[in-house]
Amino acid sequence: MNNPRWRNIFVYVLILVAIGAILYSYRTQTNQVETVTISEVAQAINHGQVTKISVSGEDINVTYTDKREARSRKEPDTTAAAQLTALGMTAEARDKVEWVVERPSDWGNIIALLGYTLPAIFVVGIIYFMLRQAQGTNNQALSFGKSRARMFTGDQPTVTFEDVAGAEEAKEELQEIVEFLKEPEKFISLGARIPKGVLLVGSPGTGKTLLAKAVSGEAGVPFFSISGSEFVEMFVGVGASRVRDLFDQAKRHSPCIVFVDEIDAVGRHRGAGLGGSHDEREQTLNQILVEMDGFNTDTNVIIMAATNRPDILDPALLRPGRFDRRVVLDRPDVKGREAIFKVHARGKPLAPDIDLALIAKATPGFVGADIENVVNEAAILAARRNRKSIIRADFEEAIERVVLGPERRSRLIQPKEKELTAYHEGGHAVVMRSLPNSDPVRKVTIIPRGIAGGVTWSMPEDDSAHLTRAKLKDMLAGALGGRAAEEIVFGEITTGASSDLQRITEIARAMVTRWGMSDKLGPMTFGKKEELVFLGKEIGEQRDFSDAVAEQIDGEVRSLVQEAHETALRILNENRHILDAVAKKLIEVETLDMEDFEAAYTGQPSTKPPTAEPVPSAPQPVPDRPAPAAGPTPFPVPSGA
Repeated sequence: MNNPRWRNIFVYVLILVAIGAILYSYRTQTNQVETVTISEVAQAINHGQVTKISVSGEDINVTYTDKREARSRKEPDTTAAAQLTALGMTAEARDKVEWVVERPSDWGNIIALLGYTLPAIFVVGIIYFMLRQAQGTNNQALSFGKSRARMFTGDQPTVTFEDVAGAEEAKEELQEIVEFLKEPEKFISLGARIPKGVLLVGSPGTGKTLLAKAVSGEAGVPFFSISGSEFVEMFVGVGASRVRDLFDQAKRHSPCIVFVDEIDAVGRHRGAGLGGSHDEREQTLNQILVEMDGFNTDTNVIIMAATNRPDILDPALLRPGRFDRRVVLDRPDVKGREAIFKVHARGKPLAPDIDLALIAKATPGFVGADIENVVNEAAILAARRNRKSIIRADFEEAIERVVLGPERRSRLIQPKEKELTAYHEGGHAVVMRSLPNSDPVRKVTIIPRGIAGGVTWSMPEDDSAHLTRAKLKDMLAGALGGRAAEEIVFGEITTGASSDLQRITEIARAMVTRWGMSDKLGPMTFGKKEELVFLGKEIGEQRDFSDAVAEQIDGEVRSLVQEAHETALRILNENRHILDAVAKKLIEVETLDMEDFEAAYTGQPSTKPPTAEPVPSAPQPVPDRPAPAAGPTPFPVPSGA
């Protein structure tokens, strides 16, 4: 029955038998004959109205002269003729009737019984198979409470620490876990207590799940993997039951590792729901808390969990004794990105002139998932162009495709729109190049990409952890360069600067309300977020300042934007000839890399060798806060969105 083919055949046969039994029962019920008493049969025989008597057991079938049929029953301890004679049947009348004595058969009774029982069996069978199908991968009906964790034995590891790069500090922290699982006596002899839980925290794509797989591969112990969302179902108590079953399995295979991915699905703050504090998710969380640090937890089971939302986890989950250790996976720096590029470039034929260090420098803010996608896209592009190896141009286009999508060269652009886009992007580039604190302009293009009609990219020369007020002001002016160019050249403004205006408004408001960069309001933050996890973080925000202060905040934001606008207008008016030269070059070639733009800006010949390929540059959105370790991200200025 485990074979799906035979199981389907059995179901079809059961359906056919049930239908046949139902039809037979219906036929026998519709063809029922008249029932008479045995004394009436004796009288009918005496009156010459009966032609045939068939006896089968205690059943008497009577056939009348008018072809009618009737049924009667005799007593079990006598014959039909004797009982009819006792009831007054004469010998002359008896001799005129044909007597047939049939041997009783059980088939009729069996078929009649099946007609009543098979429909019920059919209904029960259908319900049973529906329950089996509703379980998905669980083959046993009503086994909702069983854990769905997948166990890996660890005998043949597919991922080790050699496959993880750009997170050296995190690997050192987790190496202790591996050593404890391999040599627990080393720590027990010194009275050390190894953390029971390790929480991996980091932005999406930084390698949290990959590190958990590497720990499993290094330790060589059983590894249970489950997602936080797999605990909770529509049935009450299922989540807590699955937690109990998971930890029971883990204790039977100890020492082992239990990895819960996206634990914030069940680990959110308790008591914050609108429908009361006691719900299915909280029952699951309570069971996890008890299993991690309750009365019966003296086992070599280490819990690992991953999340990118540590701020919404319940405090009881993060206390010592449960998740003792928190391993933070930050965005990699330039050395980390180079190491990640080397890991993902293994086994791929790279051109001899490929410099992964240069590519890593050109991708600030990228995480491991982004880098893996870049390398994969570069390999796909090389294969599409029938190359035997991956060259720098493939990496350049791969970076651009990952961030902004493919070029839309098939889009028809009118000459007037092309000129407008060229001056808009040229305005961005010229203002950025003229300001001392702006990042170098790496590429300017008027080829549509994604939803943008054109893009100006700038990229920091090195990783930095902080943004200064002067740099932010220059970023505001650079973002308004496109709108200022439209005003100067065409005397009109367009909708192409909509994304620029949204970005500068966010930056200016953050400078005033979050970073304390306003001379008038001083080093203060404004606005307090309660961050109710079920109501939405923004809905729970409280305004802890008066209406008068709100007017001052609006005035300071407007002042910063106005100052940046005036700076952009001043620079472009003073360098109108440079703006015209850059726009003319963009209309001619559509894309300017760093060397070509510098030549157009200075009026000197390009220093780029004819055969050299442009250095890839990484477009990234302007951050609304300083990046933690990777520094400020590149500054693309799309237009035409």
